[in-house]
Amino acid sequence: MSKVPIHGRGAQSGAVPRRFGLAERKADGDWLDARARIDGESDKLRTTVTEEHPKTIVTFNNSPDIAFDRSINAYRGCEHGCIYCFARPTHAYHDLSPGLDFETRLFAKPDAARLLRETLAKRTYKPRPIAMGTNTDPYQPIEGRYRITRSILEVCLETRHPVTITTKSDRVLLDIDLLREMAALRLVAVGISVTSLDPRLSGLLEPRAAAPGKRLAALGKLVEAGVPAHVSVAPVIPSITDEFIERILERAAALGVGSASWIMLRLPHEVAPLFREWLDTHFPDRAGKVMAIVQDIRGGRDNDPEFFTRMKPEGVWPDLFRRRFRIACKRLGMNGARIDLDCSGFRKPSANGQLSLL
Repeated sequence: MSKVPIHGRGAQSGAVPRRFGLAERKADGDWLDARARIDGESDKLRTTVTEEHPKTIVTFNNSPDIAFDRSINAYRGCEHGCIYCFARPTHAYHDLSPGLDFETRLFAKPDAARLLRETLAKRTYKPRPIAMGTNTDPYQPIEGRYRITRSILEVCLETRHPVTITTKSDRVLLDIDLLREMAALRLVAVGISVTSLDPRLSGLLEPRAAAPGKRLAALGKLVEAGVPAHVSVAPVIPSITDEFIERILERAAALGVGSASWIMLRLPHEVAPLFREWLDTHFPDRAGKVMAIVQDIRGGRDNDPEFFTRMKPEGVWPDLFRRRFRIACKRLGMNGARIDLDCSGFRKPSANGQLSLL
């Protein structure tokens, strides 16, 4: 039986996971009754933002199956609320729910630009493209107020440091002036992921992300501005979004986008039960079929955490999706040009924020 959905949010619950040995939080029934008498019935979920001040902002990694070795995440948590987001479990490290807390209790890092300068100024620092949007979206709604992503791009333009951006928001166009300048110097590439072409379905999957039409329009604007643009059909959810693969590519190609990729659904840690709950709420008629396919392509499990195979699901279904994607790209003339960024012009800033002449 389907549940009554929580409108405007991807997750349908907010339980704190037990894998870290944390105490489970449950609201006591007597307390709920007393609060209702005193405060009235609770309002809809509100988004809160806490400013945090880390000591560093660039995260380095040596994962063998991803294409970047460093990244910046200006925010923790993401108001887009994509139910499939693989970053949700990171909230569990802070005794917060990967469910509703992840999309309502957000953290911003206003010192990001200053911290980036400090990292770039280190004598031992060697430039390679910094990936943005690898964990949470750099252009989620609160970027409109904080503009942390813009401040990072300003430092990257000033120091001639290359950066890649992945987003689900047309808010990226707010920085089209910077992106145009950076593109002229081969310092930036922007990828926008499009999951479906059905606004209603996207509203359930990604309730506070830009509608599919807005994302595609943003890709077109980036192309017009000379910014290398990439469309990612991601994630592909079997029996939910796979019908849109070819049409997304066709729409993007018509806008002049020449680079494309696709990613199969991944369900690490708490994402799996959250996604199952989402299926039971919105698609109870096919929930069993979807999860049967997911487990078939992940070796009988909800998720495969192993390097390499986690990014390369096996079986009839992913083989079919790969073939469809490859045929569509060939027909549309996509994936012919590789996006190469230039590290040779990097200018190291000094400790006082000025550019070094060395």
